[in-house]
Amino acid sequence: MPYGVEPPCEPEPCFLMKLEAVIISAGCADFLAHTLPFNKPHFDRIVVVTAPEDRDTQRICDYWGVTYERTDKLNTRWQGVFSKGAGINVGLDKLDKDGFVVHMDADIALPPHTRRSLEAMDLDPSMIYGIDRLECKSWEDWQRFIGNPDPAIQGNGFFIHTTHAPFQLGTRVAFQHHGGYIPIGFFQMWHPAESKVTKYPEGHTDAGKEDANFPTQWPRRKRALIPEILGYHLESEPAEMAVNWKGRKTKPFRIE
Repeated sequence: MPYGVEPPCEPEPCFLMKLEAVIISAGCADFLAHTLPFNKPHFDRIVVVTAPEDRDTQRICDYWGVTYERTDKLNTRWQGVFSKGAGINVGLDKLDKDGFVVHMDADIALPPHTRRSLEAMDLDPSMIYGIDRLECKSWEDWQRFIGNPDPAIQGNGFFIHTTHAPFQLGTRVAFQHHGGYIPIGFFQMWHPAESKVTKYPEGHTDAGKEDANFPTQWPRRKRALIPEILGYHLESEPAEMAVNWKGRKTKPFRIE
């Protein structure tokens, strides 16, 4: 290329769908610091909902230029109480809700091809969608993976590898009394304007009930798994299910 001639620029992506997200991060800034850079490019708008005392989450959002809302509705100042549904509604109230919306956890990192894959799908706005997750059980495992990722794991256009060391595929949830599969709260995508579902259930004092009840508002035929996208679920240590449902209990996600 001749001296002084500008190289051609990559064209800006042309997104056909609108996609917003609400993320709850109360005591999870250590996870958010790793996941927010992965997730931000996929959304037209993200609102992170946090507790007033969680200055670490607020600082991370400021750095990445992401909107956050501080609220006492999460009830984080009460020992053993975490009102996640009320916090989600705080975030939903700040979104336009005229396209697809994702509610997701602060410890989920979406793969680079997420938005491209969603754009390629003929998504039904009357449905609710979920994804699978790969379980990353330590900061060290995440660093080993992200420091030397294998493009063939996801998004190569041919194969979806559901098993890849050191990660295992996370458990799916299927309630027989609700007809089977439900997309649980680590990733739930729906279209509020078309489905008329604009609010999240409230009233429980831990994170385990409301995000399981939420998708049962759709009949089973309207609840679908997106196999093209595998999220990465970051954990700081192997822990029992529900350990953080009433507030953060596990150790920090960082080098010891």
